[in-house]
Amino acid sequence: MRDRIVFLISFFVLASVAWGQQQPSGGNAQPSAQQNMPGMDMPAHDMSNMKGMSMGGDNNKDEKDTDAGMHAMHSMEGHMDMGPHMKMTALRPAKPGDAERAQQIVEAARKASTKYIDFHTALAEGYKIFHPEIPQKMYHFTNYQYAFEAAFGFNPEHPTSLLYEKHGEDYKLIGVMYTAPKRLGEDQLDERVPLSIAQWHEHVNFCTAPAGRKSEYLMPHPQFGLRGSITTQEACDAAGGTFHPVIFNWMVHVYPFEKDQASIWSVERQHGDAD
Repeated sequence: MRDRIVFLISFFVLASVAWGQQQPSGGNAQPSAQQNMPGMDMPAHDMSNMKGMSMGGDNNKDEKDTDAGMHAMHSMEGHMDMGPHMKMTALRPAKPGDAERAQQIVEAARKASTKYIDFHTALAEGYKIFHPEIPQKMYHFTNYQYAFEAAFGFNPEHPTSLLYEKHGEDYKLIGVMYTAPKRLGEDQLDERVPLSIAQWHEHVNFCTAPAGRKSEYLMPHPQFGLRGSITTQEACDAAGGTFHPVIFNWMVHVYPFEKDQASIWSVERQHGDAD
């Protein structure tokens, strides 16, 4: 019964995302929850942990999602300077078969993404660009059906997002991103991608800025958000914000066109140091 309820909720959110992607926006419109960072507020989420974010049922739901999603765009695209706001899985000792399994994932990712070297093909097949109007170091082209699938299993041929760098009016394909529900433990993540090879990451300790102070997200040395100095419930409450221990899903980037394992699974590149 519980699984059925989770499935129905997930289906409802998937429909909402699809509907939101088709709606026109006015010049002064604010991004909706459906426009948040790919792989984070989509059906691949663990719905049981979304209280106060996208399933809280309060009148400020969209504002909270927008806070996280818009600030994510500025802070998460390169994962720079995030310190206590980013949690990585620990590297494990290699087990027999890990290297082979990781290589199969790389080959599947390369096979799945090669057809989208021309980004027009991705758009024609329903991929959505996350805020193309705003300059970013790396652009996510997201397949919301694959995001939905990732809530229930792992298919390396169905990455949640394609990763592109922009060069003039063109986009260069550089990799893919897989997502997993934040409810999963590291043993379950290891079943998807071996943790002796790759490190998944999630975003933690997010303090939403109170009303009237949203612009502080983008200020130097902010208090709030994923670059903020606030990292605890107590400090967030004292500042008038709303604290979220974990936001969004587990994520891992794969760069299948690189030549060596270190570059293919580069943690430094996920942090933005080599983008």
